[in-house]
Amino acid sequence: MTYLGGLHDTQKRAVLATDGPILVLAGAGSGKTRVLTTRVYHLIREGVPAEEILAVTFTNKAAREMRDRVRAMLGNDGPVPFIATFHGLGRELLESYGKVIGVPRYFSIYDRDDSEKAVAVALKALDIGTKELSPRAVLGRISRHKGEGVRASEFAEIHGHSSFGNRVVAEVWQRYEKALQAEKALDFDDLIALPVRLLEEHDDIHARAQSRWRYIHIDEYQDTNELQERLAGLLAEKHRNLFVVGDGDQSIYGWRGAKMENILNFEKKYPEAQTIILERNYRSTKNLVDAANAVIEKNKNRKEKYSTTEKAPGEPIVVYIAHSAEDEARWIAHRIKSQMSEGQKPEEIAVLFRTNFQSRALEEGLLRAGVPYRLLGTRFFARREVKDALAWMRLALDSSREADKMRAASSPPRGLGKVTLGKLVAGRRGELRTGELAKVEAFERIISELAGAAETLIPSAFVKLVVEKSGMRRALVDEGNADDRERFENIEELASVAVRHDHIPGKEGIAAFLAEAALASDQDELDRPQGGGVTLMTVHAAKGLEFNTVFVSGMEEGLFPHQGMGLPAQAGSGDDRDEEEERRLFYVAMTRAKERLILTLARVRKIYGSDSITAPSSFLADINSSLLAFDESGGDRIIEV
Repeated sequence: MTYLGGLHDTQKRAVLATDGPILVLAGAGSGKTRVLTTRVYHLIREGVPAEEILAVTFTNKAAREMRDRVRAMLGNDGPVPFIATFHGLGRELLESYGKVIGVPRYFSIYDRDDSEKAVAVALKALDIGTKELSPRAVLGRISRHKGEGVRASEFAEIHGHSSFGNRVVAEVWQRYEKALQAEKALDFDDLIALPVRLLEEHDDIHARAQSRWRYIHIDEYQDTNELQERLAGLLAEKHRNLFVVGDGDQSIYGWRGAKMENILNFEKKYPEAQTIILERNYRSTKNLVDAANAVIEKNKNRKEKYSTTEKAPGEPIVVYIAHSAEDEARWIAHRIKSQMSEGQKPEEIAVLFRTNFQSRALEEGLLRAGVPYRLLGTRFFARREVKDALAWMRLALDSSREADKMRAASSPPRGLGKVTLGKLVAGRRGELRTGELAKVEAFERIISELAGAAETLIPSAFVKLVVEKSGMRRALVDEGNADDRERFENIEELASVAVRHDHIPGKEGIAAFLAEAALASDQDELDRPQGGGVTLMTVHAAKGLEFNTVFVSGMEEGLFPHQGMGLPAQAGSGDDRDEEEERRLFYVAMTRAKERLILTLARVRKIYGSDSITAPSSFLADINSSLLAFDESGGDRIIEV
């Protein structure tokens, strides 16, 4: 078994443990992806058909990496198992079996922007302003309850007559569900909730799904919510070959419904389970591993585990105290330029921050210093021109979608105003004047031609046809300005992304591409060739990534660990966060670094326009002072830690 070469004994044990429930506790940098992919390959070598193996993870980037590794190990020898995100798995189940619960074959998927807009429309219909209740907050409530398996009707029955906020959520939720149904659309949460309902309520489909996948692998198990854990259990119920990998110390998504208890209680649910602990860190230097251990061992609600490494001690962790957020950003930019002059590539450097508002000063500091960077958070698929092209593509699969029709009709403009489109959507075609009717019919002919072409074209060719037929090329290139031409380059990139699905011609491939677009995450931006440079992102977005050098900014009490600080509400910064999850978040930040970790803070930070005096983060006191080095280049000698 040459493919086991290079694995240490514990990793080999995990790979060779093929039957029954298995829990692998994998510390940061312990090679869990290699273990997962090698185990999948081992099963195939042992005679398990690839079609009977399932592997599930949380991001498209991780799924692609896993798929590519397995494909490389297999060479050209047979098919690759089904490897996808949880949402990709849900989509597959609904496309295969969803008809019995009324899910259309070519459903569209609302991304978070689409969902927020639909919720905003519902709030407006109820005459509730966004200052009273923000669409994001209401959608967050809906999403959390969906993740717990609650339906809109059930929520309304329980909370429809309680507090004002609950009554509004109940009414908005029901209106939101009607909007989804009208557009033949599902949202992210439906992609998990509906498959669970499908398997729980239809024994025949449950049996087919269990027979389809006999060996099931779940990555990042600590991040599963209630429904995802139920879905995994339903699929593994018959054969019980459930292989889960995760690290409770990296559980950082409690605010969006993840239940760390799923990994902590795995052995209770599966008493016959084997537990294997991967403690050797292959990523970071000894100083970094020791510091991370010192931080995370303060948590009480965890499985005991202590990371080790055979790497050299490496550099100490640098701590810099700035006068202000602007001074902090200037110093970080100067330090990055210095490292770049020594040969470090900017793509090997990340600047992490706890909350989004911190990015403004950091961006300005890098811009002034001429340091190239990319800010994760502005997703490619969320750009206006890209969403315009996707609307045209969805119409080719199903011309009845009203929201897509309204968007495509004005992208580019073709003389169809809101009043005309409103009459068309409302079924009042007879009220259209002759000129309006001619424009509508020309628009519909384009959709009809695209629908015909969608039957046979590969996805990348179809994107190019959409751009031509819709008039987007003419509007953005032939008649547009420099900004328009830059927008067109994004559409050209869309065709490049679609190539990934060219092995599936026709509507099936186009639907698969549209699903990828809807389910893309911030991390997918790292795979795009343009716009390279230093990566700026929240610590939450950095989960699963690694860099040679990592800066963690804003190491101040109240900011990291986060305690509200009167900041605007946003994902991942709610006041209900517990201290242990904040500590796990800092642990994740520290363990992204391979060689160099730099922690910065500001004595004064402007919050809501007012200067606030800060105190150093209590997390700094958890690290042995022998592992720290204070940079005094700013002339501001620090603190006691």
